[in-house]
Amino acid sequence: MKIAILSCFYPYRGGISQFNACLFEELSKQHIVKAFNFKRQYPEFLFPGKTQLVTADDEAVPVESESLLDTANPFSYISTYRQIRDWEPDVLIVRYWMSYFAPSLGYITRRMKKHCKVISILDNVIPHEQHFFDAPLTRYFLKGSTGSITLCEAVSKDLLALKPGAEYTVIQHPLYSHFGEKMERSKAEELLGLESGRKNILFFGLIRTYKGLDILLEAFGMLPEGYQLIIAGEPYGSYEKYQQIIDRLPNKDKIYSDLKYIKDSEVSKYFSAADLAVLPYRSATQSGISSVSYHFEVPMIVTDVGGLKETIGDRGTGLVSPEGTPEAICKEILRYFSDRSIADRCIENIRLEKERLSWKTFARKLMDFIEGL
Repeated sequence: MKIAILSCFYPYRGGISQFNACLFEELSKQHIVKAFNFKRQYPEFLFPGKTQLVTADDEAVPVESESLLDTANPFSYISTYRQIRDWEPDVLIVRYWMSYFAPSLGYITRRMKKHCKVISILDNVIPHEQHFFDAPLTRYFLKGSTGSITLCEAVSKDLLALKPGAEYTVIQHPLYSHFGEKMERSKAEELLGLESGRKNILFFGLIRTYKGLDILLEAFGMLPEGYQLIIAGEPYGSYEKYQQIIDRLPNKDKIYSDLKYIKDSEVSKYFSAADLAVLPYRSATQSGISSVSYHFEVPMIVTDVGGLKETIGDRGTGLVSPEGTPEAICKEILRYFSDRSIADRCIENIRLEKERLSWKTFARKLMDFIEGL
């Protein structure tokens, strides 16, 4: 089968690009696959991070692609559509995660639907940080999909709310396996300059308002002696509000911060040092961070939002805080460390999930869905 994938690939960095590279590699084992890339993903003034692209010291694996689509230039929508059409794919796969992309991707998918099956992989239908225009733009995009893949039931509900009767299936986010092996805890703590013998809590990934780092910081301030917090990730926007909280905490000297984009070769040391990852999100669908936690067999505490309870709590790979408050998060952290059997049970369940959530399985389920449409 000829499969076209339209999304961000190398040299763009981040979780979406990593996902696409893994899917491209797996599908290419049995099919003819071509990657169609962005020429410009976002205008710089709309991008809250430092850079959208890999840097000289990143280890992202290059994927050969055609850089065509400029989301800010409608003329490129036409040329991108024509080049994908002229390649004559049997199926076009498109990633969708925020309504900004609806005009460009929707223009292409609504026209490509006349020539081939169009599959949208939906990270989000309604974004975490919502605007009045999200629903109409997303409806416009969804009209171009023959069928959709969601990564959790929460996104499926959003999909059906905007497109009743949509053809879809749920396939859980596969596990990333390109971050290397877990290292000795003592070595990881030494590399990070951490004090040994403490209970290490990890907040990892892009720092955005909806991810609730401020909630975790307040919760950390309530913990007794013996805990250590690791914050690793690039802030999207100002970090000042978080720093103000840190400055007034009684245990602020037990917070280690590495505020930058964490390249692949460095991920291992953070998770190798961690006893527990905390995802105190205010809103969520699924989380790519949970995939990394699974790889390194680090249990999680998550809030009861979106698909986190479904993909973590129901699988027994972590604890679910019933409320996204500092008090509730603190309570779950204390419960986790109060009974060693909780950690043992979570790690055992993570190992079962690692066997189930392979890219081979994801690709097989994806192709079964496509062939059944």
